[in-house]
Amino acid sequence: MTFPPPPAPSTLREPRLLGQTVLLIGGSAGIGLETARRARSEGANLVLVGRDPDRVERAAADVNARSTAAFDATDSARLDQFFAELPEPIDHVLVTAGGNYYARLADLDFTRARGLIDDHLLLPLRVARASVGKIRPTGTLLFMGASDPRPGLGSVLPGAISAALPVLIANLALELAPVRVNLIAAGFVDTSLSARLLGDELDHRRDQLRATLPIRRVVGPDDVAALAVHIMTNTAVTGATYDIDGGQRLI
Repeated sequence: MTFPPPPAPSTLREPRLLGQTVLLIGGSAGIGLETARRARSEGANLVLVGRDPDRVERAAADVNARSTAAFDATDSARLDQFFAELPEPIDHVLVTAGGNYYARLADLDFTRARGLIDDHLLLPLRVARASVGKIRPTGTLLFMGASDPRPGLGSVLPGAISAALPVLIANLALELAPVRVNLIAAGFVDTSLSARLLGDELDHRRDQLRATLPIRRVVGPDDVAALAVHIMTNTAVTGATYDIDGGQRLI
């Protein structure tokens, strides 16, 4: 007696963000823009925010964003106005704005130091407060940070901020529940920002990471984007910090 072959498994699935709205603050380049592409491929409507109006418009055309806004997210009055004027609730917010600053204590520029603290510790608080009542209860507030570096010369400020962010995020998850609040803590990611920071040392750093990371390759913005979309769609996680560094912390 013969039996028919089993049916082939279907590769079709419903897009995971179909009909949902994703707001990307810092969405005109790098990880923010790559996450916009990934979210769009999953059916999301996109709202992009960035400092540079021209770059935001180019990014919006690239991902077919529904709307855009150009302003400095650290301007608290403008940030509050933006959220207050949103025409309808949103589902997910990703904040990737802000850079980094490494300096030894003797060379520390306190104006830049305050700016870094503003970008990475005060901005999440401002976004969290401004978003109250604007994110649907099933939604996500997601922030980008850096993986906790080992103590070293020049890392006093980035190290302190990296250590503080998971605690801040865990507390925000309780304050904003049932909206979920999470943190992605990235190591080296091969973006234009990394290129600006490293300059002529970029290729050397890439080669070093390929040779030493357990994954034997460099982490790219698409890797972080995939994680961001997963966190948006997994409704069981909140108050968590997700390291994505290719295993760098292990070595």
